[in-house]
Amino acid sequence: MTDSNALDAEDRKIVTLARSARARNGVPEGAAVRDETGRTYVAGSVELPSLRLSALRTAVAMAVASGAKSLEAAAVVSEAEGLSAEDLAAVRDLGGASTPVFLAGPDAVVRESATAG
Repeated sequence: MTDSNALDAEDRKIVTLARSARARNGVPEGAAVRDETGRTYVAGSVELPSLRLSALRTAVAMAVASGAKSLEAAAVVSEAEGLSAEDLAAVRDLGGASTPVFLAGPDAVVRESATAG
């Protein structure tokens, strides 16, 4: 477990945004990413009969669709035990292997901090 207060202010912000998306939309996961200009993209998980996307992959897709060229950081709020390989791959595709990814529980306490690589 990582003390969320140990994160810098911008990383705490994306954890808070991810938590808010999860709660506001009543979805299993919320995510937020920050691009190279400091803009943030927030999403929840998508579960339709023909389309299933994790919150993080949805947030990455939103960043790409909005013209982001890179990512500085990503955060997911979920009850999941760990970050999925598919989520890390999506972050790595846009942000590179060294992009930090934070996994927090519904209480916003960061349980895992990894890089996309």
